[in-house]
Amino acid sequence: MKKSKNKKKLLESINLTKIYEPLEAIKILKENSYVKFQETLEVAINLRIDTKKSDQNIKGMLNLPKGTGKNIRVAVMAKGDKASEAKDAGADLVGDSDLADKISSGKIDFDLLIATPDMMPSIGKIAKILGPKGLMPNPKLGTVTQDIKTAVTNSKAGQVKFKNDKAGIVHAGIGKLSFDEKDLIENLKTFYSSINKSKPDTVKAAFVKKITIASTMGVGLEINVASLR
Repeated sequence: MKKSKNKKKLLESINLTKIYEPLEAIKILKENSYVKFQETLEVAINLRIDTKKSDQNIKGMLNLPKGTGKNIRVAVMAKGDKASEAKDAGADLVGDSDLADKISSGKIDFDLLIATPDMMPSIGKIAKILGPKGLMPNPKLGTVTQDIKTAVTNSKAGQVKFKNDKAGIVHAGIGKLSFDEKDLIENLKTFYSSINKSKPDTVKAAFVKKITIASTMGVGLEINVASLR
């Protein structure tokens, strides 16, 4: 009950119809955090796309300059030297057919799966399990690669996957609310820039409709898109 009372109080004290400058919005969210756990700063970007057209849907991966503050558990499916490279780079789980068997049995204790190209036949057999969970390795996202060291290092450093939903909105966590304001702004600008660069050629109008930021338990505040350019 206390949390819903706090949220009600928060809603009464903040003007939700206003379009805020990014820094001002972040300060408001920081000042009005009422929970005991570390909240994440979440961004939602509404895009002017027709999601029924496959060529207008976007997805990708980017590195946030200031990291996410989240500990990502990385699994790597590779053999021999590439498996050693994965371990040296700090992967949490490394294996080949044994890891595939583990996933087959429903044991998934990782947030991201990276694989070398030669492991794709094994991955294909467990695609039905990985696909719905968004864990399927993909060459376009850099998660099917020979450069295992870079892939693992980037994932650990603050890599974020993005993909629009059916409503044409891209959601992502871009750092902890406890981060320095300048660091959050830098992550936000990087994320916005990456989404903007993903604009499909078939979209002729302005790509980004609006951007809202919120903390995990806080309210959503619309921010001035022009200030992120």
